[in-house]
Amino acid sequence: MRHAIALAAALLIGAGAACAATRDLAPIVLPQAAAPGKAVQPFVKVDAPVVALLHVRVIDGSGAPARANQTILIEHGKIAAVGADGLPIPADAKRIDLSGRTVFPGLVGMHDHLFYIARPNLGEQDGKLHSDPPLIVPEMAYSAPRLYLAMGVTTLRTTGSVEPYTDLNLKHDIDQGKLPGPHMDVTGPYLEGANSPFIQMHPIRDPEDAKETVAFWAKQGVTSFKAYMDLTRAELQAAVDEAHRLGLKVTGHLCAVTYREAAAIGIDDLEHGFFVNTEHDPGKAPDQCTESDGLATLRAMDPQGSDARSLIHDLVAHHVAVTSTLPVFEQMVPHHAPLWPQAMATLSPQAKHDYLLLRERTDALPPGEAQKRGLTFRHGMAMERAFAAAGGLLLAGPDPTGNGGVVPGFGDLREVELLVEEGFTPAQAIRIASWNGALYLGLQDRIGSIAAGKDADLVVVKGDPSQHIDDIEHVETVFKDGVGYDSQALLQSVQGRYGEY
Repeated sequence: MRHAIALAAALLIGAGAACAATRDLAPIVLPQAAAPGKAVQPFVKVDAPVVALLHVRVIDGSGAPARANQTILIEHGKIAAVGADGLPIPADAKRIDLSGRTVFPGLVGMHDHLFYIARPNLGEQDGKLHSDPPLIVPEMAYSAPRLYLAMGVTTLRTTGSVEPYTDLNLKHDIDQGKLPGPHMDVTGPYLEGANSPFIQMHPIRDPEDAKETVAFWAKQGVTSFKAYMDLTRAELQAAVDEAHRLGLKVTGHLCAVTYREAAAIGIDDLEHGFFVNTEHDPGKAPDQCTESDGLATLRAMDPQGSDARSLIHDLVAHHVAVTSTLPVFEQMVPHHAPLWPQAMATLSPQAKHDYLLLRERTDALPPGEAQKRGLTFRHGMAMERAFAAAGGLLLAGPDPTGNGGVVPGFGDLREVELLVEEGFTPAQAIRIASWNGALYLGLQDRIGSIAAGKDADLVVVKGDPSQHIDDIEHVETVFKDGVGYDSQALLQSVQGRYGEY
């Protein structure tokens, strides 16, 4: 699949995952809120200096059980108080009855791209899947931010950029109230080596080039970096050293470098759970990617075995976080859950065609291949669960990619559902998708949980996800900096656009 994918201890998830000293990102990622401008106003549902959310169930992001019949008081964009019904409410407060609703923290998406990978003229040729080169990566600067915000992602890390200047300018306009969207930790351009199939990526030439690339983009304003599949150990070391010198972090979707090698180098985070660790792939050579991209290693690994325990111990000892991206790997399993109808409605005609074509081919795989893929997926889930139980910091994000099966925002919610399927309680899964990301970014004093003094970044859903996790899909209102946005209005504005712009 070369380049194809271009809970007992859960209350203590991340307790052992201290991170390297970093720059304070709060002033950059969470600047002072600006008033919603003309282009944002059509999506504003609640905008008042003081707001009281009444009779609501609260999942607070700490991992603790849900609390019924609560009041959340919002004053000037901050959570002023949280308590049982009967909490004193100022006379000038806008009162909103949320009976039958649940509120949880705004999600912190830790693998949330702003692009879509398009394969020109994708179709079948002589019984095989075919597309014309080169792969094209169009920027979704219009649709993606709206989709993320609509589905409850109030802060995200772009986790690899193809148009970093676009992402930086987009962040600026969102922060200024000119466009709707979440807070953003903008990741620099992919730190990729030679042989990449992506024509829009700069191939890092050597360690010095890696160092200079990190220094240049940090100066432009990006706040994190992502190493990619063909980067060598020496190039990764140079990038990590320079990023750490600047107080920034590096994550990686690796292949040429194994997880243990990256941990020894000092990487801060590893993307895609345990699906892309190539350590035991057939034919693995130093500083070279493999055909399997790590799936062979995971398929053969016993999640309860000594090799798995040793790997997890090594990552935790080196304080390496791991980002779960289960929705994108769910796509490789035949007969996996289909897109929700609302998510399908956001796809452009071409993206919808590609999604249905690829899904049909996956569902038609021979039984032996289908069983192998199912086993690999189950191993990946078990490894993530074991990593969290061992004290590792497990993060969450969907990785929207070019088969249409993972849509921004919708994918973030699907990730929470899959974490529950993985074995976490709904409250623990929401903690992973909110507070853990805030902790990694050093923003846990501002976002990631519902508590007095924190930013009023909140998601209101109809139903009770603490008992029925699929109720998380019924998003009605998303508060960001105390302003409530209409989820359905945001979705309506991008119908048929994701994959186009």
